[in-house]
Amino acid sequence: MASMVTNPVTNANSDRSKRKKKKSMIMEDNHQSYARWKSEAQQQIYSSKLLQALSQVSLNTSSSSAPRGGRAVREAADRALAVAAKGRTRWSRAILTSRLKLKFRKQKRQRGAAVAAVTGSSRSKKPRFSVSKLKSKSLPAVQRKVKVLGRLVPGCRKQPLPIILEEATDYIAALEMQVRAMTTLAELLSGSGAASSGSALPPQSPPPSQ
Repeated sequence: MASMVTNPVTNANSDRSKRKKKKSMIMEDNHQSYARWKSEAQQQIYSSKLLQALSQVSLNTSSSSAPRGGRAVREAADRALAVAAKGRTRWSRAILTSRLKLKFRKQKRQRGAAVAAVTGSSRSKKPRFSVSKLKSKSLPAVQRKVKVLGRLVPGCRKQPLPIILEEATDYIAALEMQVRAMTTLAELLSGSGAASSGSALPPQSPPPSQ
């Protein structure tokens, strides 16, 4: 009978140790992901995927549905970053699926416009009264900052604070690596362009001797 009685102090200590162990595992995972994005090997992997994505952008510039200019380059760079993350994080999965969601929304709008043109019915859009904006004004400052951070990290708009912080740590480290890789690529391209333009110049004749 005495063995069936649980000790509340022992249970509290075990719960506390489990929480500490879980917290230490999360911190270790964050440290490993941050160190991974800092490595030279990961930067080389991302650079190769970025070159492949940019070559696809140059091939798709003739398509009318493809994004133009800097937006296409930014989307290609973000997709290459998500592919380099291998879908391990929430933000990488959100980036990989966002293109499909935009495609489906565009097709839905086109079908709705076609139906409206055939039936001749067009609904007049009423101005929406946003209750969420009023709620966000009444939130405390910390919660407002958490909501802003959740909007900045892909896939974390409605996530709790621990997940947002974990994803933001990995996302920021990945963005830093992206900046380093794109800076190195831009320097290489500018150097090769200057070298090719210099070699294309005709040789100059020496000035006449007086």
